This record gives sequence, C-alpha cells and structure tokens, in this order.
Amino acid sequence: MQAEAARKTIAVVGLGYVGSVTAACLASLGHRVIGVDSDPIKVDSIRQGLPPFYEPGLDRFVSEGCASGRLQATLDLPEAIRDADVALLCVGTPSSENGDISLEQLRRVCLEIAPELAGRSKPLIVAVRSTSFPGTGEDVVAPALGHHPLAPVASNPEFLREGCAVKDFMEPSLLVIGSSDRAAAEAVAGLYRGLPVEPQIVALRTAEMIKYACNAFHAVKIGFANEIGAISSRLGVNGEEVMSVLCKDYKLNTSAAYLRPGFAFGGSCLPKDLRAITYRGQSLNVKLPLLNSVLPGNDAHLARAVAAEIGRASCRERV
Repeated sequence: MQAEAARKTIAVVGLGYVGSVTAACLASLGHRVIGVDSDPIKVDSIRQGLPPFYEPGLDRFVSEGCASGRLQATLDLPEAIRDADVALLCVGTPSSENGDISLEQLRRVCLEIAPELAGRSKPLIVAVRSTSFPGTGEDVVAPALGHHPLAPVASNPEFLREGCAVKDFMEPSLLVIGSSDRAAAEAVAGLYRGLPVEPQIVALRTAEMIKYACNAFHAVKIGFANEIGAISSRLGVNGEEVMSVLCKDYKLNTSAAYLRPGFAFGGSCLPKDLRAITYRGQSLNVKLPLLNSVLPGNDAHLARAVAAEIGRASCRERV
C-alpha cells in the first residue's frame, strides 16, 4: 500500500478492456479511482463489484476495490474529474477504412473535459493511455483542452495482453511516460510506485512512438519465426528447435544488438544469405514476404542516407 501522501485521485475515462484493468489495478495500489463511461452496463457492473468482461484475476481486484471504496464508477464525466489529480484517457482509437486510426473519441472526451477546467485550483494531468500516433498529444489533445495551463498533457501507453492483463499491469515489463512537463510525467510515474519496474520518462512524442515500435517489433518477431518455421518444415528441419537455439544467443540475437537506428547493413554474409534463403523459399513455393522485403528495405535506407548526405553537402557549399 502506498503512503497516504503518495495516493492520488484518478479519473479513468473509458471502462473498456484497458480502462477497467487500469482502474481496478490502480485502486489496488491505494489510489482513489473513479471510472467513467457512457455505457451504463459497464458502469453498473463496476458499481456491483463485477468486471464488465472476463479477464483472469480482474474480478478480485474490482470486488476488493469497490468494497474498500477506492474504486467507483459513474456516467458523469464532470463528477469523475472534479477532484481528480490525473485523468487517464482509455477510450478507443479504432482503425479507419484507410488504415489510419480514428481519434474521434479521444478528441470528444478532451472537448468535454475542457469546460470543466475553469475555476480549478489544482492541475489535472491529462494522460493518454490509448494507442495514438506521435503528435496526437500536441496536435489533438492539447488544442482540445484549450492549451489550459492547469492541464498538462502526457502519454502513458499501455502494454496489456488479453488473458494476462492484470499480471502485465502488476508485473510490468515496461513503463513509459512522456510529457513536455517533467513534473507531470513524474506525477504519472508515481501512480505506479511499488510496482517492480523503473519508469522511463521521455518526450511526449517519443512515448507515443514507443507503443507503435513495440507492437511493430512484436509483429515482426512473430512473422519472422513463422517464416523460418515454414521454410524449415519444407526442408525437413524442426523449426521450433531452430528458433529455440537461436534464442540462446543473448549477445547478438535476443539482445539490444543491431536494434539501433543507423546505417544500412553491408558486407558479404547478410546480403548473400538473405538472397539464398529467399531464393530457396521461392524454389520450394514457400512465400516469405517478410524476408523478401529485407534487402529492398535496406536499399531504401541506403538511398535515404545518400540523399541526406548530398543535402548536407549542398548546405555546406552554400555556406
């Protein structure tokens, strides 16, 4: 349990999957949490001490939070944020038809919060938990809040997996908070005090990008393992054994090695072996779109580097 001085009043806006888990777990850490949603079914469920959906372990956290009085729910947004120190926005940012994300719910919630900022005597940190692209905090959230001086904006992306979300929250592998207001970022980080993780406080746009980088990396890892498994199977090789041994190299494979933006790769081994494995896949009629994209991607990065150097040289000549 956190010390009394460290406890905060938190409004969790949106009681969907992320919001319900976030609200219940923060209440278990000793904070006073008020969840708010426009769906009366979700609100009534929380009020009755029941989670709005099934997630292992969530029922106990919701029940205990409601019984202690630390977890409440309401349909009234002004009521939720009236005494809040932090508003965690957990509304949906679904895909649009063109593949972009829709920020309509996020923008609408911020526009509803804005009028409630008048007359406040203490700050309301508005922290976005929803997945949103870099620039959302600066270009959407802050303007919708009227750039109010008592409403610093932060990004606090969630890393919760369905089926183990409560465990992911209480035993986080990563905790990221981004803001241009250092005090606001540290205040949000303080909400998680007591959990076994070191907060990573970064710039606002950096925090927004980290969520996408993590999810893209996870997708690439899965795609890579599946393609190696597919060609291994066609060659009569145990793909699981291949990947199991690959993961035992903690120096180059499962490490920070190569995971740093820089120059394109070159030499003889990497290009040669990539061409060989993709050629063999084609001859075996095994589609390897991820591996096939690596060399063209490397060529594109090399072209960007050359263009950037030409641009710098041109600037030096003009000076």
